[in-house]
Amino acid sequence: MRRIRGLLGETGLDPLSQDVLERLVHSSGDPSLAALLQFSPGACDAGLQALKAGALILTDTAMAAAAVRPMAARTAGNEVRCLLDWAPAQSPQGSTRSAAAMVRAWPELIQAAEVASQPLPLVLIGSAPTALEQLLDQLDAGAAAPSLVIGMPVGFVGVPESKRRLAQTPLDQIRLDGTRGGAGLVAAAVNALLRQVAS
Repeated sequence: MRRIRGLLGETGLDPLSQDVLERLVHSSGDPSLAALLQFSPGACDAGLQALKAGALILTDTAMAAAAVRPMAARTAGNEVRCLLDWAPAQSPQGSTRSAAAMVRAWPELIQAAEVASQPLPLVLIGSAPTALEQLLDQLDAGAAAPSLVIGMPVGFVGVPESKRRLAQTPLDQIRLDGTRGGAGLVAAAVNALLRQVAS
């Protein structure tokens, strides 16, 4: 981590955001991610407070969920769910399994959080830009917003566009602009916050 700090130099980030950045670089081996990583004001603190209050963590892939569950269990004990638990067996015409899953999952998770008197879930998108777009559609229609969105889908089709749309919202968010991202990076970001829960 000292070597990473030396490579990054002075970033001007607050300590919590700096820790997220360092964990992303550690996970990827790529210091150039610093130029792509964006935080809305207070995003890390909002995510940290939600985690402390028991918010669920929703990931878009089983791989990301598997990478987050051990840290969640060791720290705040937050439940971790994968969006694909709500996915249909086949993609609907003109859509994707991930988008269809978000249609089902988000209203259910809002209701569950209200019943449990917990903050709304943190949403981690590392692979499915269509799920991110569908979540934003629901929010545009008046649905309650996540406590934090970690928007880092990877790839070329629809990925930069989904991130640009996320950037235009007032949501608390940690975002990796461009085409890079993935399950390992969204997991590294939320695990950095979970480490702070335990400190």
